[in-house]
Amino acid sequence: MGQWDFDRERDEEFAVEERRKTRRPRKWKVILHNDDFTTMEFVIHVLVTHFHKPPAEAVHVMLQVHQKGIGVAGVYSREVAETKVAEVTDEARANGMPLRLTTEPAEERDEEE
Repeated sequence: MGQWDFDRERDEEFAVEERRKTRRPRKWKVILHNDDFTTMEFVIHVLVTHFHKPPAEAVHVMLQVHQKGIGVAGVYSREVAETKVAEVTDEARANGMPLRLTTEPAEERDEEE
């Protein structure tokens, strides 16, 4: 017998382990909050430069922030979301703007955006 011949009876002794479905890491929303001092132009600038929004979409999100009090800048992994909040907050403070950003877990439907 060759070294690669298998014993069929012995092969039945091995249990086949089912593969578990891997879950994707949860996504997080970066939320901009309205205030009375941060300019609309600065919010648009932040959305274009840090969140890579096209200008028209940046204006749309800025108007949501202005009219509804909050707007979603983007949906990212937790680490990326927290980094974006820190970077934008630093730039806002350097420009004398009190812009507030927060993160919160995204719903599944938000993650598809």
